[in-house]
Amino acid sequence: MESGIKIIEKEEGKRLGVARGNYRIVVSGEETNNTYAVIEMTVPPGGGPPPHSHPNTQETFYVLEGEVEFKTENGKSIVSKGGFVTIPFGGDIHCFKNTSNSFAILLCTVMPAGLEKIFEAIGQPAEKDEFFPIPELTEERKKLLQHLDETHGQKTYPGNYLD
Repeated sequence: MESGIKIIEKEEGKRLGVARGNYRIVVSGEETNNTYAVIEMTVPPGGGPPPHSHPNTQETFYVLEGEVEFKTENGKSIVSKGGFVTIPFGGDIHCFKNTSNSFAILLCTVMPAGLEKIFEAIGQPAEKDEFFPIPELTEERKKLLQHLDETHGQKTYPGNYLD
């Protein structure tokens, strides 16, 4: 009898340059019947996504290394190694940014799966420790981002929305 258990080695998974970071899709929705996905996010100083919300997705972050500043409509907090953040269903607006001088590594889980599809659409293939600048916000890119938000039930806000 074959087991459904899968062991993923530390170098396995699709790596993408996203939001100035290096994201490794450890487990995709295709592997979990879309119940969840797990993404390891290596975030350089200054890296992180803009404020966004996704009412139909629960998201968690566990800080493996370093620290990041999490912002919500209720304020901001520095979350360090060993810290955990949970964003429940409902659409709370949130973002994070690495405000330190060293790299941060986060383990992100999304339930149900789907947000990793956004990363695949906006990211570019990357090697381990390869980081890219955020692409220019051309009209074509704006349309792509709007389409992805609509397709995945997400809303993205201006970078200074939670300041």
